[in-house]
Amino acid sequence: MSSSHQPVSRRTWLQSTLAAAGGWSVLSSQTLSAGDGRPPVTSPRATSGDVAFEPNWDERLTVTVGPKEAQLVGTDDKVIQAAVDYVARLGGGTVQLLPGTYRLRNAVWMASHVRLQGAGAETILIKEPSVRTKIAADSDWYDQEITLSDASGFKVGDGICIQGKNAHSNAALVIKRTLVARSGKRFKLDRPLRENVWKLADASVVSSFPMVTGEHIHDFAIENLALDGNRANNELLDGNHAGCIFLQDCRNIVLNKVDAHHYHGDGISWQICHDVQAIDCISREHSGLGLHPGSGSQRPLMRGNRLENNDIGIFFCWGVKFGLAENNLCLGNRGSGISIGHRDTDNIVRNNEVRGSGKVGILFRPERGEGFSGDRNLIEKNTVIDSGADDGIAIDVQGYTTACRLEGNVLKETRAPMQRVGVRFGEHVGQIDLAGNSLAGFGKEIVDLRKA
Repeated sequence: MSSSHQPVSRRTWLQSTLAAAGGWSVLSSQTLSAGDGRPPVTSPRATSGDVAFEPNWDERLTVTVGPKEAQLVGTDDKVIQAAVDYVARLGGGTVQLLPGTYRLRNAVWMASHVRLQGAGAETILIKEPSVRTKIAADSDWYDQEITLSDASGFKVGDGICIQGKNAHSNAALVIKRTLVARSGKRFKLDRPLRENVWKLADASVVSSFPMVTGEHIHDFAIENLALDGNRANNELLDGNHAGCIFLQDCRNIVLNKVDAHHYHGDGISWQICHDVQAIDCISREHSGLGLHPGSGSQRPLMRGNRLENNDIGIFFCWGVKFGLAENNLCLGNRGSGISIGHRDTDNIVRNNEVRGSGKVGILFRPERGEGFSGDRNLIEKNTVIDSGADDGIAIDVQGYTTACRLEGNVLKETRAPMQRVGVRFGEHVGQIDLAGNSLAGFGKEIVDLRKA
């Protein structure tokens, strides 16, 4: 499932990380424009403030973490976080997690220019079971503390999520924080609440958090480790807030050979994150989504991943554009293998195998009406096999979707034809070009509900 990538065009710390994922340039064309008349940089030096060029150093900072014989010895989130923070303070490098089982009571927070690297399946991060309790005293939006009804399952240093309703709008309340000090049942938080947390809004606290996370950072990597979300012993925290990996407002990220499994929520989710590469990862057996390129994320690259037994395999959220999903295996996902919707435009979905989806192989969601659809997408050379129940659909194009092309796809049913459909077009669907697709084994190959 490998494919050639563009060569890396700048010598930064990230060069070695990206090389492991096949090589890809993170340099903006606005930073270095080819042929703009400036002389090429042939012998770069480390110069203050210059992030475009740096020498390709023979050795960079690496800090080892492990249960024994490591520079930092331990097996919890605190020792991993200490290593990340140390490496970040010195400008970047690698945190090497040695073989072992690490138990997390809080998220590991990534930092810019840091690579978190394990030893494959021998490096396992496990989320501890969650506990929940009610809020015992009101806290206002400017407060930086909460009081719990039962604090017996909570410790200083724990990651928590405060949940309830907004007392004014009745909207869902979700606040992720860390407990940093306590007196009995009263805890100080790492940051102010910025929301009213009141008993009348049925507020409660649960020890839920993403396992590895980052916000407003850039140029980092997570590689070669296993993340066990301990789904059976944890409450749901959906993919807009958490996952085995959850990223928010980040850019230039490599996720390489990560095995994320059993999270009560999403496996790997990124929201408003640009130039994310998910390469050769496994995301399986989550209650939520396998890969969740989230709202506004530009240019995601998802290649060679295995998305198995999730709610949806690959979920293009809102406004995901100019992305490539290629050579992925979507197997046995309960809803659709691949889902595209709200203003997800100009993407390529190519050479994927989508097998045994619970409802639809590839779905274009209906969304809210004209102007909200996933347009100008290319669905090319995918294999879609055995989708849904007796009335399952291999490719279902709904809503006002238009200007898409389905080309060279192999759609098959190996079960009885029943009422199964190869491709269905909803009544408001616009122009969809079909070319060179192969359909076999369906009750009806094409169902077109569009009005003449």
